[in-house]
Amino acid sequence: MTDTPYLAVDLARLDRNLQAVAELARNAHVDLRPHAKTHKTAELARRQIDSGAVGLTVATIGEAEAFAAAGFGDLFIAYPLWVTAHKGARLRALADRVSLRLAVDSVEGAVRLAAELSGAEVLVEVDSGQHRTGVAPESAGEVAAAAQSAGLKVVGVFTFPGHGYGPGHARRDAAAQEIAALSSAAEQLRDRGIEPRVRSGGSTPTIEFADSGVLTEIRPGVYPFYDAQQVELGVCGFDDVALTAVSTVVRRDGRRVVLDAGSKIIGADRPAWASGHGRILDEPAARIVALSEHHAVVEYPDEYVPSLGSTVRVVPNHVCTAVNLVDELVVGGGAGEGGEGEVATWRVVARGANS
Repeated sequence: MTDTPYLAVDLARLDRNLQAVAELARNAHVDLRPHAKTHKTAELARRQIDSGAVGLTVATIGEAEAFAAAGFGDLFIAYPLWVTAHKGARLRALADRVSLRLAVDSVEGAVRLAAELSGAEVLVEVDSGQHRTGVAPESAGEVAAAAQSAGLKVVGVFTFPGHGYGPGHARRDAAAQEIAALSSAAEQLRDRGIEPRVRSGGSTPTIEFADSGVLTEIRPGVYPFYDAQQVELGVCGFDDVALTAVSTVVRRDGRRVVLDAGSKIIGADRPAWASGHGRILDEPAARIVALSEHHAVVEYPDEYVPSLGSTVRVVPNHVCTAVNLVDELVVGGGAGEGGEGEVATWRVVARGANS
């Protein structure tokens, strides 16, 4: 038996989610390259490949090293790197082992990468509205030409429509802006004589709007597990949530209970539009109204309050940060559709691989 709190995976729900998004990609005629920063586990990555994914997306060199060591051979590091000599050595070692794709979003960054890893395959990152990384679409051709001139192999463009994480029409609007940005950037590359055979985008909130006339690849991350953010955005329902923090009621006072699962197990992310610090899987009307490092305070409706010592399944707001807080996931231990009891544990092989 595993002591609370711990992160539990409902295997039946997870596999159902994997198949649903794989089918979405097939129907849209786009490649699926899921972002493994969400789960950081070799077992889940293998399930994604087996369900039709062409490779994995990762966030860092460290994540790429972890998945390469686990036997995965097609990796895309989907952020522009400033490649120091030490990072260059790590990238060269990776490129000797796997098919490696990298990102650039500036002339200077492309030249620096080429100095360390000439001939590397790259995509030019385009800003489609999130305003984090990525070049303006109209400047994508300039960056691509510079990268090619420096000795890199430019194969296309990509973006991350992260501003789709919002209520109302944010998802649909971000998807439309993604398509416009990629279309414009692709034309800029063609004007420079570079064919953008890869046009990559998509996040879990926006993939339902994937346009195969422009996109050739999607990179959702959260979809195997989903989380409270996705529920509140309308991307999924509670019945789709496949990862929860199993916790114990350690105090009860009227309609308010305290759980032994705080920010060190479910994470501290709470967007301004979220209704609380997470959700309760088995009581959607309950709200987590306060969160500290080791405790969550939950207010329940009048008709149901769990008893002292009972277990409660908490849905994290942001599953990616929750997974990065633990060494392993308990699979089958959530009493959901996967059934009672522990089936296996999956080690979080890329935990803390932030560099």
